[in-house]
Formats: sequence, structure tokens, C-alpha cells
Amino acid sequence: MNTGMQSQRGEVLKSYLRREVLAILLLGFSAGLPYLLIFSTLSAWLRDAGVSRTVIGYFAWVGITLSVKFLWAPVVDCLPLPWLDGKLGRRRSWLLISQILLAVGLLAMAATGPVDNLPIFAVLALVMAFSSATQDVCIDAWRIEIVSVDLQGIMSSTYIIGYRLAMIVSGAVALYLAQYFNWSFAYAVMSSCMLVGVMTTLWIREPARRLDKETDIKEDQTYQMAAAMIGLFGDRARFLRWFSTAVISPFTDFFSRNGLRKATMILSLVALYKLSDISMMMMANPLYLDLGFSKVHIANITKIYGILVTIFGAVVSGMLIVRYGLRQILLMGAILVSGTSLLFAWLAGFSAEIWVFNPGFVDVNIEYSRLLIVITGDNFSNGFAATALVAYMSSLTNRAYTATQFALFSSFMTLPGKIISGFSGRIVDSIGYELFFIYVALLGLPAIILCVMSFRYPDPSVKPA
Repeated sequence: MNTGMQSQRGEVLKSYLRREVLAILLLGFSAGLPYLLIFSTLSAWLRDAGVSRTVIGYFAWVGITLSVKFLWAPVVDCLPLPWLDGKLGRRRSWLLISQILLAVGLLAMAATGPVDNLPIFAVLALVMAFSSATQDVCIDAWRIEIVSVDLQGIMSSTYIIGYRLAMIVSGAVALYLAQYFNWSFAYAVMSSCMLVGVMTTLWIREPARRLDKETDIKEDQTYQMAAAMIGLFGDRARFLRWFSTAVISPFTDFFSRNGLRKATMILSLVALYKLSDISMMMMANPLYLDLGFSKVHIANITKIYGILVTIFGAVVSGMLIVRYGLRQILLMGAILVSGTSLLFAWLAGFSAEIWVFNPGFVDVNIEYSRLLIVITGDNFSNGFAATALVAYMSSLTNRAYTATQFALFSSFMTLPGKIISGFSGRIVDSIGYELFFIYVALLGLPAIILCVMSFRYPDPSVKPA
């Protein structure tokens, strides 16, 4: 028995050494780099520049672009880019374009700044969000298509690791550069870091596009039905055929495979799973700054230490999924995300005064110790839950429509939280930080209930006998 367990652990560890896993680590870095730069780190820049918390909250609505990426995912899924598609393939060509736009967008934000050009700065943030969403669509599709279903837990956890490593750079390093130089210089340096993604895109191989016979038949039936309804045939129906394949079929496939009741439960679970975490995102850095923490201390504790804890949570989650399946780990993640939001309410209850306790051999900053407790709990739960959710969404996609269906899931995952987050600054101004974070914790309860309800269906991570 011990030999079997050791062999299983060896296989799990061996999976982390695959070339595809290394590639998703680097692509995860490329995906994670712009995220904080248009949300959390950006909120610190805005607050540092004297922008009100209410306006900072409104900047969260830029992220709605990330939440509606399923609207243009069919284009990424099915439309070839001239010349580049023949040279790089569908996934890699779209990936390269989005990464170049991100690098240019970061440089433009560095040159503009929010002080005298806030409307233009907001537009640039929107362009960044659009480019980041397009990159996410491509990376998610590549990740799902390049390996088999049983490796998606490993790929998800490794993606999260790369994503979180990028957050150290776009969080901690950006804050260091802002502290010792200025924000514009920090964003210019971040632009150069997008070269990691560009080089990885040129290195990876294009996945083979798989379309099984049953899916092909369903696509043809969907097209014939649409053509009959509209009355278009022959050459004039070419666009209709593309639209049917790229847009209609991915959605009809998802609902026909799962049924209306199960499909509704899945989408509701995905939409509410990280609601509490996303809703509070824009107010975390303003809380730290308002409590009196410097940008350097925020970088050290929340960005470096916190990201390492998140990576640990992602690895633990990925290995537990391999051993126990998805449903139990998904439920555990939902409970952790909701519960750890209360730690921020506890932190906000203390004054901004910095207390120092000297036990005789070393100075210990009590206020920073509280922050360490909060960041440990919050970041472990985020890494744990994010890995479980990504693996869950990946297991539900049809590889014929990878980009569109996964974009649908990830859009549902972030849209409710982004909408609520836009009002977060106004809520904090009205009721204070403590009540705000208690309210955020309560937002996580529906996800826990839906995770319990999902137990009535087969675990998607377990292959049928």
C-alpha cells in the first residue's frame, strides 16, 4: 500500500516536469502580470495620487471587460488572423497580438498618469483590460487543448503559480519602484516584463484542433436549423455558417450536454464562487494605506509573502484534486474564501497606530503581525479555491469550443463581483471598512450552498469506469 502511494505521488510530481506544464507556468506569469496593474496596484497609484475612494471603486468596472470576454471569444476561437495564423496557428497568433497590445498599453499608462489626464488614463485601463481578457481566452484554450482531462488539475495549479509569481512582480516590485522612483517608471518596467509572454508564445507548439464526429453532426444540425429559419443558402450563407459554428454551437452544446437544470446550477456556482473575494479587491490596498502602512510594507507582506502563500495553497489544492477529486476540494475552497473575508473586518477594527513589543531579543511589530495573519489566511484560501475552480471549469468544456466555453465560465466567474466592486468605495465611505468586509463575507454563502448541491451530480474530474 505504501509502495502504491509512493508511486502515485511520484507520478504527480513527474507531471509537474512536463514541457506543457513549464509552458503554462510562463503563460500564467504573462496572464497575471497585467491583472494587478489594472486593479489592485492601480488602486494604490490612484489613492497615492489623491483620487477619492468612490472614484477608485468605479475603476473596478474596467474589469467588466474581463467578465464579458465570452462575447468576442468566438472570434478568437474561429477567426484566423491574416498571415500570422499560417505562421503560428490560431491560439499562438491571437496570443501574440494581445501580449503586444498589453506591453504598449502599459507604456502609454506610464506616459499619461492619472493626475492631469484621468479620463484618458481610464480609457487606457479599459484597453488594457480588453487585451488582458483576450490573452486569457487564448491561454485558457491552449491549456485545455494541449493536455488530457486528467492533467487539468496539475495544469491549473501550475497556471496559478505562474499567475501569482507575476503578482509579486506587478504588486511588490511595482510598489518598490513607485516608492523609490515613481509610478510612471514602475509601469514602464512592467511593460518590459511582458516579453516573458511574447517569448513563451514563440516557443510553445500549437495544439491540434479536435472536432469529434458527434460534435460535427450537431454543428451541421444547428446551422441547417438557423439557415432554414432565416432563409439563407448557398454562398450567402457562409457568414451564417461561421456564426452558427463559432457562436451558437458552443452554447447549445453546453446546455444539451448538461440539461437546463444542471447547466443553470453550474453557471450559478461559477458566478458566485469568488463573489466575496472579487467584491473586496479594490478596497484592500486603500485599507492598508488608510491604516498607515507604507508601500514597502504592503509590498513585503501582501505581495511577496502573500503570493508565496497563495502558491502554496494552489499546490495543495492541485494535489488534493488529483487524489480526492474536485467536489470536496471545491466545497472546501468556497468555505475558506467566505470565512477569510472576516479577517479583514478584524484587521480594520484596529487603529492605525503602530505598536512595538520587545520581548528582549527582537522587536516585533504587533500591527504587522496582525496583517501577516490576515494575508496568510486570505492568500492561502484564494490559491486553494482558484485552482479548484479553474480545474472544475476546465473539466466541463467541450474541446471543440474550448475558448468560447471557458470564456463563458470565466466571464460568469468575475462579472457579479466586478459589478459589486464598482460600488465598494461608496459602501466603505458610507458604513466603514469593518461592516463592508462582514458584508463581503456573507456574499460567499450562496456559493457554499451551490457546492453542496453539486454533489448530486457525478464528479467531472473522475473518469467513468
